[in-house]
Amino acid sequence: MATDYDAPRKTEEDLSEDSIEALKTRRTEKPSAVVDEDESDLAEGYELPGADLSGEELLVRVLPAQADEFTCASCFLVRHRSQIARERDGLKYCKDCEG
Repeated sequence: MATDYDAPRKTEEDLSEDSIEALKTRRTEKPSAVVDEDESDLAEGYELPGADLSGEELLVRVLPAQADEFTCASCFLVRHRSQIARERDGLKYCKDCEG
């Protein structure tokens, strides 16, 4: 059996609290299953595939590429300059595309 050495250890007090009688009483107590969530509120968060989203408006702030960033000519992702693997004909390629 695997032992988790990072887990907090139980003291003698904790071990005495976990007696069989205490565990039996906890087992008989049933937690309440009352949820105050409205189903219609939860359904609004789900996005169905093929759903018509033409009436939706997205509010996203787009930042231009920073001085220490470049756009890979292969995958077109904006990356940090430390990710440049090759530069050819003025085009820069990232380490992932060259690897």
